Amino acid sequence: MPVHPSLEGSTFDVDLRDRHLIYDYAAQDENGKPETWRYEMWFENEDRINYAIHGGPMAGRINFQAADYQCIRPGELWQCNWLEETGTICSLVYDIPRRKLTTLLGFSKGHWEKAADAHGDKRNPEDFDRWRGIAKLGIQTDRHMLNEQADILEDFRGPGDLKPVDKSWPTL
Repeated sequence: MPVHPSLEGSTFDVDLRDRHLIYDYAAQDENGKPETWRYEMWFENEDRINYAIHGGPMAGRINFQAADYQCIRPGELWQCNWLEETGTICSLVYDIPRRKLTTLLGFSKGHWEKAADAHGDKRNPEDFDRWRGIAKLGIQTDRHMLNEQADILEDFRGPGDLKPVDKSWPTL
């Protein structure tokens, strides 16, 4: 998937390539009680997003996807979008100087209502098949929309504890 504007001449290499973020959402549980949802995102390259979820209803999910990157303001704002096997639509805006992520997630009915079934690692065929199965629950308009902002706790280069992805591995 392309970088917009094109990778040539963009600030992608400086701003995002190989950048690894660990961040927290200040969220609420189903009873409205405050809780922290920790996520980890690695902008591995211009073709992939690589991430792990450590907190909240999706804790225990490890995934990678083809990603579409769009530069809003070089050196400051980038948008990254992808579609998951569960049918979930993901969009994030990374505000580099303010160390903030703003996200919009359109969870599929299956992903939101059967969150435990969305846990696992995409590299495990049983997890991957289960994810594809829960994507079939509901219809396209059965979505749970979630808007959140996260504070970045760590910002470094490299994979950290995430495993690199071979570009030949299929994604949506």
